[in-house]
This record gives sequence, C-alpha cells and structure tokens, in this order.
Amino acid sequence: MDRRIFHGKISPTDVARALEAEFNQGNTQTHLLGDSNNLTVQIASSQWSHSGGKTALTVNIQKVEDGIMVELGQQQWLGMAASLGQTAIAALINPLNLLGRLDDIAQDVSNLQLNDKVWQVIARVAGEARANQQLSERLSRITCDYCGAANPVGEATCLACGAPLGKEQPKTCNKCGYVLAHDEKFCPNCGNPSRHVVRLRFLPPSRVKSP
Repeated sequence: MDRRIFHGKISPTDVARALEAEFNQGNTQTHLLGDSNNLTVQIASSQWSHSGGKTALTVNIQKVEDGIMVELGQQQWLGMAASLGQTAIAALINPLNLLGRLDDIAQDVSNLQLNDKVWQVIARVAGEARANQQLSERLSRITCDYCGAANPVGEATCLACGAPLGKEQPKTCNKCGYVLAHDEKFCPNCGNPSRHVVRLRFLPPSRVKSP
C-alpha cells in the first residue's frame, strides 16, 4: 500500500472531487464512500468500456492534523492478463493484426498507468492548495509545558516565559548540586555519575514571588 501525507490547507473532499472529475468519464468511473473527514474513492473500468482489460483501484483519503493522509490500495487487474495475452498471440500470428487491437493496447497501457495518474491528480490539487509533504509551520513549533506558548524549533528556552523547552529539563548533581546539561554523563564538578541527579523544577517568572 502506497501512503503519503500532505500538510497544509487541503481536505479529503478537495482530493475526492478532483479524482471524480478526472476519472468519472471515458473508460473509467468512480464511486465515493464515507464522510468529509474520511473518504474512499473507488476507481474502476467503466462497465461500458469495450476495449482492453478491466482494472479497479481504491483511494483512501483521511483527515489528519494539519493536512491529509492518502493511501492507494493494491490495484486489481480484471481481465488484463487475457487482453494482453490476446494482443501477444495476435502479434505472433501476424504483426498486422496489431492494427485491429490499437484500442485495446491503448486502454491496457492507460490502465497500467492508473496509479501514477492518481498521484499526479493529487499532487496537482496539493500544489493548488500550497500543501506539501514537508511539515507545516504550525507543526514545526514547540509548545512550552509551562505557559503553552508556541516556539520555533531549535529554541532552547520559551520566548514567552523563559522556561527550558523539550523533555530534557535541567538537572543537578545530588552530591554537589552542580547544574548539569541533559547530555552530560558525569558531573563536571565532582565526577558523580549523572544518573544520580535531581531534576530542577522551573518556576516561570510570572509565578516567582517577590521578597
């Protein structure tokens, strides 16, 4: 199963409508299932198609945080082998017989390219919505555990309250009280192993009582 996530202002409905417009015509037809947050688009050869083999593909589009997740199921081949086999036999008997199977050949080639065409449509919709597979600015932020303010990735301390960011808060050596960095294995002051430490409890400036 092929899965991709697009971050940005894009919804399952946007993609589903684009797939409908692209494939609900000619030799293919579509069918939609689900709701606005979780849609399934089934793409299959039209029952009125008179050339080439048949195929079917399921596209699942799910709303995720700040974007969508798209999954393409395993493409099903319905009569494709028979169609390709007939073309091969016709070519062996007489190459000129291929002229009579041009429609079948064209449809079979189109069916083989269905996955790529689906991704092309989705990429076009994502591009129009300025969505992509990179993290959005909103998801590329760190939330301060103390005041809830959003901070850019890479900041060591909260821009709003000054609290240290990340899960690794400052700690002190329980033998000498020296303040240690979170990646130090031994206390640089007394040599005590850093596993014997006491984590500091940071108190934001707004909660510090004046003497």
